[in-house]
Amino acid sequence: MTAVRKTQIGLVITAVVLFVLLFIAPKTHSGNAESSERGSQASTQTVAGMETFIAMASKSLKPEDKSSYDALLATAKSSKADTSFVPVVQFWDKQKRPDFAAYFVEQIADRQKTAAAYSKAGDRYYYSVRFTKDNTEIPALYQSAIRCYQKAIDKDPKNADAKIQLAACFVEDGKDPMKGIGMLREVEKTDSNNVKLQLTFAFFSVRSQQWDRAIKRFNKVLEIDPLYIEAYLHLADAYEQQGQKEKTIEMLEKYASVTDDAMAKIEVNKYIEQLKK
Repeated sequence: MTAVRKTQIGLVITAVVLFVLLFIAPKTHSGNAESSERGSQASTQTVAGMETFIAMASKSLKPEDKSSYDALLATAKSSKADTSFVPVVQFWDKQKRPDFAAYFVEQIADRQKTAAAYSKAGDRYYYSVRFTKDNTEIPALYQSAIRCYQKAIDKDPKNADAKIQLAACFVEDGKDPMKGIGMLREVEKTDSNNVKLQLTFAFFSVRSQQWDRAIKRFNKVLEIDPLYIEAYLHLADAYEQQGQKEKTIEMLEKYASVTDDAMAKIEVNKYIEQLKK
């Protein structure tokens, strides 16, 4: 794919706001996926690490924000209500620090002690990795996500989504990627029609430039859920990476024929015309 085309297909993807692009950007940080024998120790160290990051950041707040935060935190800690930390979560979200907000979502989960609450906390940690600017914090975020997903699975052993997310953490954290792949294959044995599972495999294949495998997985997604039309864009990208212009055009035309997004349709049709020249 040429540099121009890469930019244009990126604009198309941005136009339809693909929230599934979870695994494409390679990670350059170094993390640590602890073994089960050291899980408890890793958990304690991670919590302390997140608390340290939050404490340092809170000292840099504007005086009025610092006063508000301290009051919210004191109130939350003194209350036994499940939702007492919600205002603290909202505070850090407004500060555009989803990583710190995730820590307090976990505090809520520790009070609710449900699989859904721990899965939510895991998701908050996991997605916050993409927004943090401090690479030294990233290993702690992955370990926190791993801890929360594991607690969700302990509460609900059939929680396939938590297993998929946990596996993604192991792969992206980089220290034990085969463990993550193995976990995904275990889920596939009993839930092969899980769209999130197939997308996870597909994006891992994209990252490793295994285009044939990516194409197979994206086609599987469409087989499971024909309404997941964004898969056509990913197929177009994969085919173009292979130099298959006709297949690229075919996938883009399929997307343009079914999308309700007028802006995306315009961008895709413009791109198709350029490819046909």
